[in-house]
Amino acid sequence: MPKTDTAAEILVLYYSPGGTTAEMANIIARGIEEVEGAQARIRTVPAVSANTEQTQASIPEEGPLYATIEDLEECDGLVLGCPTHYGNMPAAMKYFIDGTSALWMGGKLAGKPAAVFSASTSMHGGQESTLLTMMLPLLHHGMLIVGLPYTETELFQTKTGGSPYGATRLTDDLEATPLSDEERKLCLAIGKRVATTAKKLLK
Repeated sequence: MPKTDTAAEILVLYYSPGGTTAEMANIIARGIEEVEGAQARIRTVPAVSANTEQTQASIPEEGPLYATIEDLEECDGLVLGCPTHYGNMPAAMKYFIDGTSALWMGGKLAGKPAAVFSASTSMHGGQESTLLTMMLPLLHHGMLIVGLPYTETELFQTKTGGSPYGATRLTDDLEATPLSDEERKLCLAIGKRVATTAKKLLK
């Protein structure tokens, strides 16, 4: 959907080799678009290859387009997500973020709201450390971190994912372990919070 003059456009940028964070991204985008005057732009990043030659087309065969620097520059807010790899973000997302120094030098992301989300296959698999390390480059860019406060009562009820640092998910199999009701509501909530904050900052 092309951006309108009055819409707050929120970039949902994720990496999802197994489809777990992709499902979360789509629900977060739904939460964004439940806010009047806000719309979501969904993008992903390619896997990082150890080969020194290009191994993937510039346009993926299916799913969202790969993110560009322009996607970040044009957005009014960002929701960044990826699975937990040893308590940190995967190399593919780190590689993309490491290429944003031109935006940092120009202060292009400063003052924009941002939030993070992640997933792991075990309860203590590093979800929160992944969320925290994902925030660090966003803070260097001058972005305003939007979390999930305990006014989102699902944080008190969840027995799976969910954190004040961002939306999370606990699963090792998409079919056998669907999103819990709390996880789904917190994904919607973080999308709404970033969209609402972006709209206020645009006034």
